[in-house]
Amino acid sequence: MNSHRRKIQSWALFYPEMAMAVKSRDYARLKEILDEIHPVDIADAWEKFAPDEKVLVFKLLKSSKSIEVFEELDVPEQRHILDNIEAAQAGRILDETPSDVKTQLFWKISPRQHKKFMSLMRSEEAEKVRKTLEYPKGTAGFLMNAEMIDLKPDMTIKQALERIQRLSRSRRIENLYAFYVTDDDSNLLGGLTLRRIIALPPDSKVRASMSSVGVITLTPDMPENEVANIFSKYDLTCAPVADGDGRLMGIVVIDDVVDIIQKLNTKEIYEIGKMSSEGGEIISYKTARVFDLVRRRAGWLIFLLAVNFLSGTVLQNFEQALAAVVSLAFFIPMLLDAGGNAGAQTSITIIRGLATGDVDLSNVKKIIRVELGAAFFMAVIVGAAAFMRASLIGEGIFLALTVGLSMSTVIMVAIATGITLPLMSKKLGLDPAVLAGPITTTIVDVIGLIVYFKIAQALLPQLKNL
Repeated sequence: MNSHRRKIQSWALFYPEMAMAVKSRDYARLKEILDEIHPVDIADAWEKFAPDEKVLVFKLLKSSKSIEVFEELDVPEQRHILDNIEAAQAGRILDETPSDVKTQLFWKISPRQHKKFMSLMRSEEAEKVRKTLEYPKGTAGFLMNAEMIDLKPDMTIKQALERIQRLSRSRRIENLYAFYVTDDDSNLLGGLTLRRIIALPPDSKVRASMSSVGVITLTPDMPENEVANIFSKYDLTCAPVADGDGRLMGIVVIDDVVDIIQKLNTKEIYEIGKMSSEGGEIISYKTARVFDLVRRRAGWLIFLLAVNFLSGTVLQNFEQALAAVVSLAFFIPMLLDAGGNAGAQTSITIIRGLATGDVDLSNVKKIIRVELGAAFFMAVIVGAAAFMRASLIGEGIFLALTVGLSMSTVIMVAIATGITLPLMSKKLGLDPAVLAGPITTTIVDVIGLIVYFKIAQALLPQLKNL
C-alpha cells in the first residue's frame, strides 16, 4: 500500500474495490485489501460473493486470519469452504479452530461430512470433538473449549510465564485471561489471572499465589442459562469445567456466554411475541423462507385462537345483560387491556427475576407480599380513574361503580396471575416465558369478563332479574 494508507471503518468501504479486483483477477491487490479488513467484517459481508468467489477470497487470507474468519462464518458457509479447499488446508483449519467452534460445526453436518472432516484432523483434535459431542447441546460440556493452558502448583511464576508464552505461540488459545492449576492427574486445584502472574515475583511458587475456583467451577451437564447466570453474578471472563471427580475438562469463555445471552434474549422476545422460539435461533430475513415464518407463528396463533374461544363463550352467556345495558359494552376493551397490561408488567418482572437469580423459591413469600401490596394501591388508583371515566357518559352512578369495582378487581386478578404462573411454571420445570405470556392474558380476559358481568348483575337495577 502507498503512504496514504486508509484506516478501515467497515467492509462496505472497500467492497467495490474488492469486487473489481475479483473480477479482474488482480489477486495481489485483493490480498492487500483483505490484510487490512477485520475478520468479523469479512465474515459479515461473506454473502456478497458468489460461491466460487468465497473460496478464492478465503484462499487469499493469511493463515491466522483465515482461522478467525472461519470461526465467524455460519455452519453452511464453513461446510462450503471445507468442501472446496485442499485437504491439507482444510485439516489445518479444523486443527487450529477452537474446539467449541468445531463442536457446533460437527453437530450440524451430515454423517458423511462428519466422517470426512474427522479424517482430516489430527487424532488428538478429533478425539476432543468426539468427547465434547457426548454432552447434550445447551450444556457447559457442549460449550466448553478443550484448548487451554494449565499450570502446575510447584512451578515458579517464571516457569508459568514461559509455559504460557511457549504454548500460546504453538497453538491458538482463546483464553489468555486466567489459567487453572492442576495436579498430575488433571485435578483442578485453583486459578491465577494473567494480571496476577505478571505482578508476582518470578521465583515465587504458583501454589502460594493461586486462588480457589470452587464457586465458579462449572459441571459439564450444567444448563447454559445457569452458566450465563454464574458469569453475570461473578463478572467472569472465563470459567473452568470439571467432571464429578474434580478433573479439569475444559473452559467456557465470555465470547460463548455472550452468544448464550443473545440466544436466551431472542428466545424470550419470540415467546413474548407469540412465536415458536426454537431454542433462540434468530429469524434472519437473509435466509428465511415463507414456510419458516409460517412454522414459527401459526402454531401459537391457532393455540391462542382456541383458548380465546373462552372469552366468546363468556360473552355469549351474558348476552342478555349486554342487550339490557348496552353501555356495558363500551368498557369491555378498557377492562381487558388494563388487565392484560397489569398482568404482563408483573409476569415480565418475575420472569426477568427468575432469569437473573433475583427471584428464587427462597424469597417467594417476600415477592408475593410486595407485589400484592403494590397491586392493592394500583387497583385503587386505576379503579378510581375508571370510575371517573364511566361517570362522564351520564348512565348513572351504578354503572360507574360497576366499572370502577370491576377494574380494581381485574387489576388484582391480573397481578396475582402474573405472579403465580411464572413461579408455578418454574416449580414444575416448565419455561416461564412460554407459559406466562399467552396464558396470563387469557385467564385475565376470561375472569375479567365474568367479574364484570357478575358485579353488573349485582349493582344495576336493570339486571337484577336476569
